[in-house]
Amino acid sequence: MPLDLYLLRHGETAASQTGGYCGVQDPELTPEGVAMAEAFAATYKALPWQAVFVSPMKRTVATAMPLCQAIGLNMQVRNGLKEIHYGQWEGQTPDYVSEHFHQDYVRWLTEPAWNPPTGGETSVQIASRAALVIAEIEEKFTEGNVLVVSHKATIRIILCSLLGIDVGRYRDRINLPVASVSVVRFDVHGPMLMKHGDRSHLPAELEARPGT
Repeated sequence: MPLDLYLLRHGETAASQTGGYCGVQDPELTPEGVAMAEAFAATYKALPWQAVFVSPMKRTVATAMPLCQAIGLNMQVRNGLKEIHYGQWEGQTPDYVSEHFHQDYVRWLTEPAWNPPTGGETSVQIASRAALVIAEIEEKFTEGNVLVVSHKATIRIILCSLLGIDVGRYRDRINLPVASVSVVRFDVHGPMLMKHGDRSHLPAELEARPGT
């Protein structure tokens, strides 16, 4: 039996509804976001889980909580799973950032691997810290199901790293809806993407909600 890594983006927050840059800011889930977390738990609690690894932010902890309570596992919190630090762009809209930090914004859009948001993190830095968590999981678990609950940019960068995609292209190559799950299987030939951006665990009214 191979190791299946489930990568779950947290449920809806006010920031995921508005599209503002939200990395180190720590909003709660909206009521709909809580319902998304509960829907994931209801669908996936029957799987035999080995472990749950979670970013320490409120939105990720709250997303993992229903499943952890249902299966009786403690979540393992890892700072390496945090969202990108947007620096001085935190809480701002893309239009505001383009106007007030234009040169940095253009450089970041062009090549985020090495160009951070003003005062923030590059894709390479995120890939490096997240890779430590993935390596820990691979070392501890050679088979079974492991859940990682993290954030939009971080999960996309993890997927790029695992699948051999340039981490500077994470926004151009991989979409990741709110509360979606992607599955990477580690087998004899290395990581294989088995499922991506799936939200079939959500009821129709939640799946239809807009969100970035």
